[in-house]
Amino acid sequence: MDHQRYKHHYSNQYSHGHHSAYKRGREDALGGLAQHKRLRPNHDISSDVSTNSGPSSLPQSLSARRQLYERDFPVYKQPVEVGCFSLDSERRFFNDARQLRYYVEPERTPNFNLRDGYRDRYVKRDDSVKEGIDHILRWILANRSKLEQPGGAAASSLTCDLGVDFITWRGHLTKLLTTPYETQEGWLLAVTRLGGTLYMSEVETEAARRNRETRTERHEEMMYWGYKFEQYTCAAEPHGHPDAEGVVNTNEAFCTVVRTRLAGHRLLFSGEVDCREADPRAQPAPACYVELKTSAEICTPKQRCNLHRYKLLKWWAQSFLPGVPRVIAGFRDNDGIVVSVETFHTSKIPQLIKNEYNCWKPTVCMNFCSDFLSFARSVAREDNPRVVYLFSWEPHRDVTYSVHRDSQYSFLPEWYVREMAHSPSDELQSSHLAP
Repeated sequence: MDHQRYKHHYSNQYSHGHHSAYKRGREDALGGLAQHKRLRPNHDISSDVSTNSGPSSLPQSLSARRQLYERDFPVYKQPVEVGCFSLDSERRFFNDARQLRYYVEPERTPNFNLRDGYRDRYVKRDDSVKEGIDHILRWILANRSKLEQPGGAAASSLTCDLGVDFITWRGHLTKLLTTPYETQEGWLLAVTRLGGTLYMSEVETEAARRNRETRTERHEEMMYWGYKFEQYTCAAEPHGHPDAEGVVNTNEAFCTVVRTRLAGHRLLFSGEVDCREADPRAQPAPACYVELKTSAEICTPKQRCNLHRYKLLKWWAQSFLPGVPRVIAGFRDNDGIVVSVETFHTSKIPQLIKNEYNCWKPTVCMNFCSDFLSFARSVAREDNPRVVYLFSWEPHRDVTYSVHRDSQYSFLPEWYVREMAHSPSDELQSSHLAP
């Protein structure tokens, strides 16, 4: 999607809102919210991040009430891919595109059996192992020259300025975008500041842990179905054929790394990509990427309404953030047979849901995310990887936070902090001096 088309996605989406969600919400906010100190939405805090204001000057909470975020769409720059990486069958990191796959369009009624291979050709990643943002950190260390800003804000500190305000996974940002409409699951996001950049990593909630440990066999199998659909529609080579008889190994992944800006927040984030268009003349990444999904077949207007109201919100958020233009969905019956395939253009999803009563709004999603990032920047002031600001949210509540020093929540590994304390130019110089 070229810049003008991306920019034209919503009318006036690039102008700032001028009214404070906090101020407007004071009169009708629930409970004791009115007494909390609030951040002004879209307030550029980059100039006062390093001030030594006392704790009493910090905002205590952030409302997630959707009515407060119905203002102009914030500026969101077209995402630019700055790199990629791969994870192999044993979850090992490679600074290349070896795991990238190519989309092969299926027949209109493909009759794929998504249950095939579940018992005998499935290697499932151990999702009890929490990787945090370690793979992104490995990519950063391997690609610092692409990011660092000479003489930047952190030039006088021990670490180099990466030229971004936030580093995180795309999935964490997706959770922020969908928060104003989420009614079931809360979240915990750990934030720590190093070299002027805020790193954000999810912490598993107790409810999520319980759900993970008590999944039914049916739920486990249906999770496999999404990966199996990918196997049916992806090839390892540009003009190859899918290998539906192969092993599905969910350790393997190809991830894009993109830079963009939301309002005043410079973002660097990574997200897994299912495949790309096989045509070599396709637009450069991320515009050539394709997101693959599965969903229950649509038999009634009510089911179509539910798809628009719930699934399309997450599909849109997940693809809009990195600039992936197409979501291709395989609709399956209860026995796991894909009966139809439908393409959703990310830029057109908001039009699809526009006529649904009281449905989600992209502007609310993006404004809440922007305001949360402002909230996090105003709170997470101490530049110290041993200090973690833990942001917590539950449905129908405000976002709150707690501060933890030398705790279980610390997530920047020593190897990363140590490497970031040394300039690559220093290492290059010492390597020339080495005998």
